[in-house]
Amino acid sequence: MTRVAAFDCGTNSLRLLIADLDPASGSMTELVREMRIVRLGRGVDATGRISAESMQRTFAALDEYAALVAAHAPELVRFCATSAARDAVNADEFVLGVRERVGVTPEVIDGDVEARASFDGATRVLTGGTAPFLVLDIGGGSTELILGAADGTVTAAHSLDIGSVRLTERHLRDDPPTAAQVEALIADVDAVLDTCVIDPGAAATVVGVAGTVTTVAAGVLGLSAYDRSRIHLAELDVAAVRATISALIGMSVAERVALGYVHPGRADVIGAGALILDRILVRTSVSTLTVSESDILDGIAWSCVT
Repeated sequence: MTRVAAFDCGTNSLRLLIADLDPASGSMTELVREMRIVRLGRGVDATGRISAESMQRTFAALDEYAALVAAHAPELVRFCATSAARDAVNADEFVLGVRERVGVTPEVIDGDVEARASFDGATRVLTGGTAPFLVLDIGGGSTELILGAADGTVTAAHSLDIGSVRLTERHLRDDPPTAAQVEALIADVDAVLDTCVIDPGAAATVVGVAGTVTTVAAGVLGLSAYDRSRIHLAELDVAAVRATISALIGMSVAERVALGYVHPGRADVIGAGALILDRILVRTSVSTLTVSESDILDGIAWSCVT
């Protein structure tokens, strides 16, 4: 067994996984799994910079995480930052702050590396399904579509500059959003998907990962509070998924929070993320969506030992 610590720092959330991994058997013993909504990418789409406030929120969470890492003494540590850090002109300041707190230099990974880590994390836990698999990872700043085989081989991947935070800031300025704002967001998503090198219709199995998809799944399952064990590997009727998305987009932020299963830090952006999911699903030919709680964070962890 090798103890590893993996960090995934996206546009909206900062997550930590500490686990003992056995590459020979493929087993994982999870010790710590934490998530904080830090909104590192707030305003980056418009300004090209990580704000001082966003940096401070992220570093405060990192101080908490650094104590957990020290307590568990992992042999290997990997810190990956994605869309917001890729796009920001002041990413060097962020890199320095991470190094000071965690002791490792964060990797600002490109969309291809992000996509492959997401595919690995999502597919290594699947117990069924038919290839080709399409993994969709909807983040705060970008969305990754990854097509691959049952043995984990990635055949095509595309990172798209559409995400829940980015598109909320760009289009959904009212609470709840107006019909015109929703239409503009849908047109934006469709235009970007038209450029995608991957045809979602080629997939026999579609697997959704990350907070947007898992939150929508909680709604489809009728949960009164977020329950990771109920959501992981759930197979959801696509029509029910789209109905839940339609309901979410029409709600105010307060109404979403009142549902119980929507994290307060995600309530203002879940509508945009859900619409990205909707526009991808309409391009598929599947009747069910598989939801995985194992995602890029798990892929980052496994990359330390494989």
